[in-house]
Amino acid sequence: MTKNAEVTAFIEQIQIPWQVEIAEQLRQLVHDTIPDVQERVQYKKPHFLKNGKYAAVISPSKQAMSFTIFNATGLDLPDGIFEGPEERKTIKLKEKDTPDYEWLAGLLKQASAEL
Repeated sequence: MTKNAEVTAFIEQIQIPWQVEIAEQLRQLVHDTIPDVQERVQYKKPHFLKNGKYAAVISPSKQAMSFTIFNATGLDLPDGIFEGPEERKTIKLKEKDTPDYEWLAGLLKQASAEL
């Protein structure tokens, strides 16, 4: 697993402890799900790429930690959990949420299979 120093620094500079924890969990999830994933900071956010194509993005905001899955067109997603256009879907994780990382990993695996 190759971790990018810029992404590590990005996560370390997040000021809210629960967001750091979720960011680290999501980063590990991406690495566990996509062999040979590449990561970099782009557009001031950590991006994860498979074969040079976007697979996922982590983005903190004041109230949430967003996780975007790219190539999401074929995913079977429940209503009201994800936002965004058909090709990329974003879930906003808040402080009191208990994310189902296994479920998110399954979605990411499915979405990134053809990248």
